[in-house]
Amino acid sequence: MRKVLFTVVVLMTMLQSVVAQRITRTQYIDKYYKIAVREMNRVGIPASITLAQGILESGDGNSTLARKANNHFGIKCHKGWQGESMYRDDDLPNECFRSYKDADQSFVDHSEFLCTHKRYAFLFEYGTTDYKSWAKGLKQAGYATSPTYAERLIEIIESNDLTRFDKNVEPESTPEERTEIAEQTNNFIEVEVNDLEVSPFGNIKTNNRTDYVEVMPGDNIESLADRYWLEPWQLRMFNELDAKAKLKVGQRLYISRKQSKAEKKYKTHTVKKGETMHDIAQLYAIRLKALYKLNVMEEGTQPNEGDIIQLRKKAKKK
Repeated sequence: MRKVLFTVVVLMTMLQSVVAQRITRTQYIDKYYKIAVREMNRVGIPASITLAQGILESGDGNSTLARKANNHFGIKCHKGWQGESMYRDDDLPNECFRSYKDADQSFVDHSEFLCTHKRYAFLFEYGTTDYKSWAKGLKQAGYATSPTYAERLIEIIESNDLTRFDKNVEPESTPEERTEIAEQTNNFIEVEVNDLEVSPFGNIKTNNRTDYVEVMPGDNIESLADRYWLEPWQLRMFNELDAKAKLKVGQRLYISRKQSKAEKKYKTHTVKKGETMHDIAQLYAIRLKALYKLNVMEEGTQPNEGDIIQLRKKAKKK
């Protein structure tokens, strides 16, 4: 019995350690904003844009690619890449991604990538405070295929006040000078739009400050976990799903931990026919256990049609 208890304690400690390793969006910003500002002063890319792309492409720095390869922008190897590499399934099986010695190198390479490809040259005509034009321009230039890529960048910038890092600056070098240097060193080459990296993080949406994706045909827990560089158990934990749960096309699946209460604009929910507490928790991005506590209900019990479910304030005991 003691051996079993000891094993359980060890496993719980390991689980808590793994979860604790995930960094929050605020921590990500605090850790990397100085690098983004430095790159803005060096080449003219708004710090807010760099940070928003890093947040979106790396899942706040928690993706496997960011943690193991220090690749925060999902940049693939492409022809001519001479550095270290990491292979992962993406659009195709076993694709090559660039690997860096540290995050700083990844941020620098991101700057070089935008500076040395002609399709992005028009972006540098915008000021460093014009983040909306930059976001829309990146989508227009083919940086990502997601139709909502620009909106996602803008939402991240505005909800995290990333514009506080932007200012009017004169970059140390022009895009033309950067391209000339790159051509001379043969480190970077032009690639077709269809060859650009397409990060799955461009498909992420947000509900109640929690990122989620919608299940597509052919998706399952394992494939989605791999696509968003999570472990299957993390995806199940974030969505309170058991090992036998089957996904449905169009289903909302959170890829980060849900909140303890709903957004301010949602105070209560009237239960519809057939709705479960889990359905409601997923609808408002609230942890299921927290939802039960808010409504002073025993975990596992289900509401009746027409019941009023509290989403922010704890219900009074009956």
